[in-house]
Amino acid sequence: MTDTSTAAPFLTAWFEILDGDDPSRILDLISDDFSLSILFSTGGGNATDFAGGRAALVGYLEQRERGTRTHHRLSATTLGQDELFLGEVRRAGVPEASFVAAGRVNDEGRLQRLLIGRSSEIRFT
Repeated sequence: MTDTSTAAPFLTAWFEILDGDDPSRILDLISDDFSLSILFSTGGGNATDFAGGRAALVGYLEQRERGTRTHHRLSATTLGQDELFLGEVRRAGVPEASFVAAGRVNDEGRLQRLLIGRSSEIRFT
């Protein structure tokens, strides 16, 4: 198993910023050719897919409930430019959902690709 204290440093920082006071700072971390898909399930077969480029990420940020949910790493690893992150979303400290994120960091240190799947139907803890 990978030592998670140094695994997936980019995504670890990404979620820390996302949970912070100014989550829009993550927009400074993406590449010009950035693309993402965030499949956000709330259970019962209901899901929203935020897919596209910078505009899709802005749309995702605008709809978020700031300050209510936090992301917690369960495990993570890095292989070359790719980072994988398994985590848990908590609302007021109570587990609400599990998620997995895969990101590719380009040679300039910016996030080029991001794929996230979130489900309230399964827990890893």
